[in-house]
Amino acid sequence: MTTPFFTRRRLLHTGLAAAALGHPFLHLRAQPSASRDPFTLGVASGAPRPDGMVLWTRLAPDPVQGGGMGEAPVAVQWEVAEDEHFRRTIARGTANAEAELAHSVHVEVQGLRPGRPYWYRFTAAGVRSPVGRTRTAPADDDATVQPLRFAFASCQQYEEGYYAAYRDMAAQPLDFVVHLGDYIYESSRGSHNVRRHEGGIPTDLAGFRDRYALYKTDPHLQAAHAAFPWLVTWDDHEVANDYTDDVSPRTPDPAQFLAIRAAAYQAWYEHMPVPASMRPRGAGATIYGRHRFGRMLDVMLLDGRQYRSHHACLPGRSTKPLVDCADRLAPERSLLGMQQEAWLANELATPPARWTVIAQPTLLAEADRQRGPGHGYWMDGWDGYAAARTRLLDALAANPSRGGDALVLGGDVHAFWAADLRREPQGPVVATEFVGGAITSEGPSAASVAHMRAKNEHLRYGRADKRGYGLMTLDARGCAVEFRAVDDEKNADSAVAAMARFSVERGAPGVHLEST
Repeated sequence: MTTPFFTRRRLLHTGLAAAALGHPFLHLRAQPSASRDPFTLGVASGAPRPDGMVLWTRLAPDPVQGGGMGEAPVAVQWEVAEDEHFRRTIARGTANAEAELAHSVHVEVQGLRPGRPYWYRFTAAGVRSPVGRTRTAPADDDATVQPLRFAFASCQQYEEGYYAAYRDMAAQPLDFVVHLGDYIYESSRGSHNVRRHEGGIPTDLAGFRDRYALYKTDPHLQAAHAAFPWLVTWDDHEVANDYTDDVSPRTPDPAQFLAIRAAAYQAWYEHMPVPASMRPRGAGATIYGRHRFGRMLDVMLLDGRQYRSHHACLPGRSTKPLVDCADRLAPERSLLGMQQEAWLANELATPPARWTVIAQPTLLAEADRQRGPGHGYWMDGWDGYAAARTRLLDALAANPSRGGDALVLGGDVHAFWAADLRREPQGPVVATEFVGGAITSEGPSAASVAHMRAKNEHLRYGRADKRGYGLMTLDARGCAVEFRAVDDEKNADSAVAAMARFSVERGAPGVHLEST
């Protein structure tokens, strides 16, 4: 008799939690007394590999006033240990924090063992940083095929709420975190805001640096960064709302906008735990790529903004109101850009791990949002790039070993969604999609969500009245997803709890709702 997957998932979660007790998260400890603490923005790690990862910090004793470090370079010592007390330090070195990168450092550690935790810290000007915990990816030939558990999140508008979701995330037993974009917001929005941005809408490097610093001073965000390695991509608010390639509704002149984009991309790199290969060159940066976690998982991390075609149906305007037109179906339109599309198709044709996660910024599933019998689509989403979506689903269907076990992750829309992805309305399901809500950003009305579900039957679950994030657990037989919701994002001490749980059987794509 086989064990039901739901029962196995419960056991899997119990096992992961029990294993994590041996390595409890090391909360950020109080800093030594110093008149100018350089580590106000915390520490982070990212881009884990079997033999290492990127370690990050930025020296900023005056974080939202330019950093306060002056122009001189500063030597930063780093250490990596096999234990949280640094009795078994196995790697160390010195990196230069320079003014041209806002005194940030990106240390690319190598030579570590696969599939195990490590602890790290920095020292600068006689002051020691908080301790961070990270983890290497499993070896590519790891025969044990260990389960993986990770969180996915997006949309963390600072003014609209506190980061209680990150406090909860930091306490979870995770292997890594995937952030799907809108890490900062360039503009103010929302109602009943509890915090304020410093300054107006940033358009230069100094402004974007201060905006990132403001967000990264939050202790719960720092805790989640210090607890796990992150994989990160961007969406629009890291630069400008609803921008496409070289223009935005606010700045339609390409030359003017590309100068803003160059500053925004530079500040993004300076504040993210990413390798030097992602450092921008002017207004461009290559941030998409494949991240493998042993034989269990391939994460295809995509860039959905830099290369996309301009909006259809509403040229030069905002992406509202909802519209429909023939241009949105044009085959030459692309959300990813043709070069990235070709790269992804090539990756999907290679021998896969057991699961493939396509991590991209927004809802992939078709979403007719118009009330009544007509059709209306949101041009800033995949519905404005319908042919590109078809090509992506065709690539999954053409590679059954990938497609049947493909999981699409999205953000951007400030709502929790679970969807069956089909090439045609009545065709077979080729992949499964989960959108993990928003950390703080306000979502659409309950009536809008209910209407979308009623009109789009492949949208199997939707909810937008709660803020939070998603958890995903993968093993050799199945996938389990949990949406975790904050009771009240306006309360920094708010409780966080499971709101809904789903499963996906390996080789049988499609959403199975287990509980709400």
